[in-house]
Amino acid sequence: MAVNEIWTIGRILKWTEGYFAQKGIENPRLDAEVLLGHVLKKQRIYLYVHFDEPLQPAELQSFREMIKQRINHVPVAYILGEKEFMGLTFKVTKDTLVPRPDTEILVQGAVDRLRSSGREHVCIADIGTGTGAVGLSVLHFFPGAELDTVDISGAARAVAEENAAHLELTDRVHFFTGDLLLPLQGQTYDAILSNPPYIPAADISKLSADVQLSEPHTALDGGEDGLDFYHRLCEHAPAMLVQGGFMAFEVGINQAQAVAELAENNPLIEKTEILKDYAGIDRVVVAWKKEA
Repeated sequence: MAVNEIWTIGRILKWTEGYFAQKGIENPRLDAEVLLGHVLKKQRIYLYVHFDEPLQPAELQSFREMIKQRINHVPVAYILGEKEFMGLTFKVTKDTLVPRPDTEILVQGAVDRLRSSGREHVCIADIGTGTGAVGLSVLHFFPGAELDTVDISGAARAVAEENAAHLELTDRVHFFTGDLLLPLQGQTYDAILSNPPYIPAADISKLSADVQLSEPHTALDGGEDGLDFYHRLCEHAPAMLVQGGFMAFEVGINQAQAVAELAENNPLIEKTEILKDYAGIDRVVVAWKKEA
């Protein structure tokens, strides 16, 4: 890309799409549009109706720097420093996983069940919170909720705290650093939510280059069969639920039945249900504590 040439929006998008495709980027056109839109501070639709608009030198330089990062498989969310989730904008860094669309199933499932409980005021916990996307989204959509979050990473906790402040939710959330449920001992909750590490250790090397090279492996590795964290959550979380409360966990492909069985093995659990994601894959396990 010669900097002394005139580069219009249309021309640079076409060039970048081809370059990204050549470098093995999975969604070359989409990534090019998102990055350029960010540089120009415009919505993607703007790009389509201003194809002939030339880029200014500073805009071109900024876009070139983003291209360099993307071909090194830095995810778009890390380049931009943010990711949309549940219609909200969350800060992301390399200390946190990038929130995925499928995780919205966990949030929506939790919000729906909290609303149907008839309780106006509830306490929830988000275990392994990362960016805070799960717990903070529930707070946003359920004004009567209060939240405790836990992450073993202090750096991830700091990101979640920033997101809470940005979303003006700080007064309803408490942050803890520690291992799963340990910092919350002695507390009880209407719902305990988690999107824990669930990738089998041997499968980490099979993930996309974007994930392998950029995202924190401690937030991915679920042990030999991917179920390490579910064993611990299903053993200890039910005792921390109020009667009739529930725990809800995102799970990996082909893990839902195994996680449901782990939950049902706890004598405090009365029933389980499985929610499918947008592709029809079993994605969330909900387990209900007995009423009495």
